[in-house]
Amino acid sequence: MEPVYAGVVSTARLLWLAQGLSFDISGVENVPVDGPGVVAFNHTGYLDFTFAGIPAFLQGRRYVRFMAKKEVFDNRFGGPIMRSLKHIPVDRDSGAQSYRDAVDYLKRGELVGVYPEATISRSFELKSFKSGAARMALESGAPIIPTIVWGAQRIWTKGHPRNLGRSGAKISVAVAEPIPPEGTPAELTARLWESMRATLTRVQDEYGEYPAGEFWVPAARGGGAPTLEEADAMDLADAEAKAARRAQRDAGENAD
Repeated sequence: MEPVYAGVVSTARLLWLAQGLSFDISGVENVPVDGPGVVAFNHTGYLDFTFAGIPAFLQGRRYVRFMAKKEVFDNRFGGPIMRSLKHIPVDRDSGAQSYRDAVDYLKRGELVGVYPEATISRSFELKSFKSGAARMALESGAPIIPTIVWGAQRIWTKGHPRNLGRSGAKISVAVAEPIPPEGTPAELTARLWESMRATLTRVQDEYGEYPAGEFWVPAARGGGAPTLEEADAMDLADAEAKAARRAQRDAGENAD
């Protein structure tokens, strides 16, 4: 038992109760009772990682060490908590160390949580995957645990206000069958994407009715979210704007 992590879990449960959230959790039996696993989950909002760890906790009170951007660890409030929970900081400009840390955790029998999409999907459909999860699995010998979180985008997602009050939203978390670490990184990544795509479709089908035009509903289901192609174009524009700001800042520093 880890008292800090257990305390955070208890606090989260109280917050979820206050928010009136309901949960549909399936596939808990697909989480290993012991030993390593790469918990790969989709990225629809800022809080979906908190829900992605539920199946592991239900499966023998296991804890997931999530990979999160370094800026979260730099925060004077969040940083100490993230470090005490043994999560893994990711420096997007130099990710080699975070990758090594993740592999080391896996070799010690831990569960490591990773977003294969790397960034939030504004369409709420699966983006293309990076190969990091597959490479970690192959190097450590750990299976990949495909996990889908659905409904978290209703609480807090990119480009929309937070809804942390009593929303009564439904959160679905589904774990698919583990994928053994076999083949090339590209082949394993393709199997992971297909498993998560099929699980996401099933979870979306079972979720319930989708209000027309709502921001959190995918375009294919009559919602107001952008299509995957439109979302990719928005991400590209954001990346170009960020690069331009960085270049302007670097130019100013060099001038000084």
